[in-house]
Amino acid sequence: MQIHVVQQGDSVYSIADLYDSTPTDIIEANELETPGDLVIGQALVIPIVGQFYYVQEGDSLSTIAQQFNTTAEKLAQVNGISKDSSLPVGLRLYIPEQPPSPITANAYIEPYGGEVSDTLQSSAENRAAKLTYLAPFSYEIQEDGSLKPPPLDNFKEIAEKNDATLMMVVTNLAEEGFSDELSRKILESDSLQNTLLDNIIQTTKELGFKDVHFDMEFLPPDMKESYNQFLRKAKKRLSNEGLLMSTALAPKSSADQKGAWYEAHDYKAHGEIVDFVVLMTYEWGYSGGPPRAVAPIGPVTEVVDFALSVMPADKILLGQNLYGYDWTLPYEPGGEFAKAVSPQRAIQIARENNVEISYDEKEQAPYFTYTSSSGEKHEVWFEDARSIQKKFDLIKDRGLLGISYWKLGLAFPQNWVLLENQFSITKS
Repeated sequence: MQIHVVQQGDSVYSIADLYDSTPTDIIEANELETPGDLVIGQALVIPIVGQFYYVQEGDSLSTIAQQFNTTAEKLAQVNGISKDSSLPVGLRLYIPEQPPSPITANAYIEPYGGEVSDTLQSSAENRAAKLTYLAPFSYEIQEDGSLKPPPLDNFKEIAEKNDATLMMVVTNLAEEGFSDELSRKILESDSLQNTLLDNIIQTTKELGFKDVHFDMEFLPPDMKESYNQFLRKAKKRLSNEGLLMSTALAPKSSADQKGAWYEAHDYKAHGEIVDFVVLMTYEWGYSGGPPRAVAPIGPVTEVVDFALSVMPADKILLGQNLYGYDWTLPYEPGGEFAKAVSPQRAIQIARENNVEISYDEKEQAPYFTYTSSSGEKHEVWFEDARSIQKKFDLIKDRGLLGISYWKLGLAFPQNWVLLENQFSITKS
């Protein structure tokens, strides 16, 4: 698979000719709605066997081989050059296809308004084959230890048809958001915890969930050990029922990181207790904050490396957003929130406003600015094939268990093409 960034004068025909592909394959892989009107700076995935690499300053066959998990000898052989050849900058080398790496892939899916929309239904049907877990969001804990379920429609049948496993996501969400008051009430009462676990186990038996996933956010800082103790109790009971247990963790880069989202999440304890964790490595750029990449590679890597210092790599799913944000400028704290957009929609906005897409090498994320028809200035940050490839490279380099997507229903075709090309998805 090749990633190509559209340049001035490119067309699907010239790009197909460059990589010995076909316009149809490119259009289908990228779900191009206007193939005759590409956006400069737009990243496309090109379906070919293997890929091409253009030599950069300082490269050698050895360093390139290391980057692509092959050998200098093999690269020399397939490209018909000497192993000791000097490589001029800009030389195009063919990189043979590598065997896919096995990973676990999860995706949350969040119905709205008490029902599953056609878009969510279609997304679940189209993507479940590429998932280990399908995670309806969410079962909300009630004050009496009961559970308010999400609409499930036919998610169970979709999962079974695609050999995916249903993940039961349990949260402390209330009408006002994640509730610290509710969390304290549950975590300070053994009887409520027992009732909650009874209801969770009963639900797994009725609906076929195989993993129970606790996403308890914004817990009071003094509840850290109480949460740990609850997880230990839950793990014992769930294991007795043959169930897996996992947790979602706020993106911490140190054990003592301050903030309401972070303090009660004990990475070391979770790594010891649960079967795996999801690192929520996104929302550096968020709807209520200033424009920035949602998941910049530097901070994401810092979180991963901290997690690896206290838990094994084979317990870590890297969180990955399937969305970006469109901010109205100038940004003002407490002002208008940014609008969430899918990567596919972001490209449409750039096309509609006739602007080029730029790429921030430090953040490893695409962005652009535009002026709306009403004269408002906007800044958009999103994900593309290049940014997702950097996350895939991080998963491979650190030997992580896999990836967890927030959330299905947002169009990002390049992600799924690259995922399928580079990984074999473990099925439970």
